[in-house]
Amino acid sequence: MIISRTPVRIALGGGGTDLPAYYSKHGAALISAAIDKYVYILVKPRFNQEIRVSYSQTEIVSSVEDIQHPVVRETLRFLKIDGGIEIVSVADVPANAGLGTSSSFTVGLLNALYAYKGEYPTAKVLAQEAYTIERVILAEAGGLQDQYVAAFGGLITIDVNTAGEVSVRPLAINRDLLAELESRLLFFDTRLTRMASEIQAEHVKALAGGVGEAIQSLHTIKRIGVETREALERADLDQFGRLLNEHWLHKRRVARNISNGDIDRWYELARQAGALGGKLIGAGGGGFLMFCCDQEHRDRVRRVLAGEQLGEVRFRFEPTGSRILVNL
Repeated sequence: MIISRTPVRIALGGGGTDLPAYYSKHGAALISAAIDKYVYILVKPRFNQEIRVSYSQTEIVSSVEDIQHPVVRETLRFLKIDGGIEIVSVADVPANAGLGTSSSFTVGLLNALYAYKGEYPTAKVLAQEAYTIERVILAEAGGLQDQYVAAFGGLITIDVNTAGEVSVRPLAINRDLLAELESRLLFFDTRLTRMASEIQAEHVKALAGGVGEAIQSLHTIKRIGVETREALERADLDQFGRLLNEHWLHKRRVARNISNGDIDRWYELARQAGALGGKLIGAGGGGFLMFCCDQEHRDRVRRVLAGEQLGEVRFRFEPTGSRILVNL
């Protein structure tokens, strides 16, 4: 029996520049962090040659081609695993909440199935192959930061050149600053779920012409991503918060479905209560609202958003990426 544990992520800067429609022409610069919410994958032999897959549904089929879950089907095909296997997934957070859960699932599934075969790929290989399965084989719209954060973990910078080559490095900040950053970030569940691929498809459509407001907004978001990295590395968390606000104002211009009236209202209430800045985590349209607040205004922001029936969720940074917890 194999059990893998793979973190989900929060994006802190440069989000959207990792779409191929953008980075293939202009490159990408992102900051993202793994957090202590996970996707768990259990893999074990089955007593016969059937395949049992359990997620929000349960499938029992006689062949890989009959599996309805697209990522499970294509990952088994990718690794040339035929049958006689059980796969069970459990997650700490719901799907479609803007935390990169689907890519964490893919990375964790690859990691568990490789261990099942007695193989142990690097984090880079896991990220690259998860990207291939999701974006190339299944042609799902989206970027590449989710796969890399799930595989590498930690608080990392991701740079992508126009050839699609990815460079990952840990952000150069110490533990004390990391703890202070954790204490300044507040997360609220909007209770709005959405399909990230549908949101991303709208982004790609907006970028298709290579000109106009969408492309100019992503140019600015890329610049803000670089400035966010610099602000964190010089321990300027107030500037980090202000850059979050600037990022969000430009992110909303990329496509119409990124925000809505409720999200805009909640955001403005938090700003009026003293939040330095914030953003929706993920592609947009729903999920979690993240705000950066100083010590003085944190509780005020909490009270205001509690009055809007938004539940706060506590996250901490996770230093490791996808891991094999059990290998029996």
